[in-house]
Amino acid sequence: MFHRILDRLEEWIILSFIAVATLVTFVSVGMRYLLGTGFTWSTELTIYLFIWMAKFGAAYGVRTGIHVGVDYVVNKVEGKTRSFLVISGLCLGIVFTGLISFFGARWVIFIHGTGQISPDLEWPMWIIYLAIPFGSGLMCYRFIQSLVKFLHRGEIVSAGPAADLREGALDSLKEHAK
Repeated sequence: MFHRILDRLEEWIILSFIAVATLVTFVSVGMRYLLGTGFTWSTELTIYLFIWMAKFGAAYGVRTGIHVGVDYVVNKVEGKTRSFLVISGLCLGIVFTGLISFFGARWVIFIHGTGQISPDLEWPMWIIYLAIPFGSGLMCYRFIQSLVKFLHRGEIVSAGPAADLREGALDSLKEHAK
């Protein structure tokens, strides 16, 4: 139940932020060309929304297996070698995103202490920077989820049909190379 709620929340955040960024950009550009004026803060807001989308989108990518990966070697080996490569990759992902989350949280605390605000929106910058520990923490959690799934069931999170298409594309390239 928790995982389903987290999945939907993650998707809702990504969808909402991209919708707001698109709407704000559309309205601002329209106002600029039609009325000769626009929102001074629209570019800044759009950038911040894209930062948050990128961090949550990266976590979504880990969950769904759509991240670019070097799985060619993993798919060519079997048995213990394959397990070692998968577990090593997931553990590296956990360590990396865990460190980014930890140091991102320290950065947020530091920025909070400075009282820095954004130029146009005049929002506290620590709120903007929360994307780093939140997004990286969620990515770390998704890597842990993938590792547990692999250890218990031997399943690798896959992009599904996209992975099949990729394999078909590789076969097609091999045929053309002959």
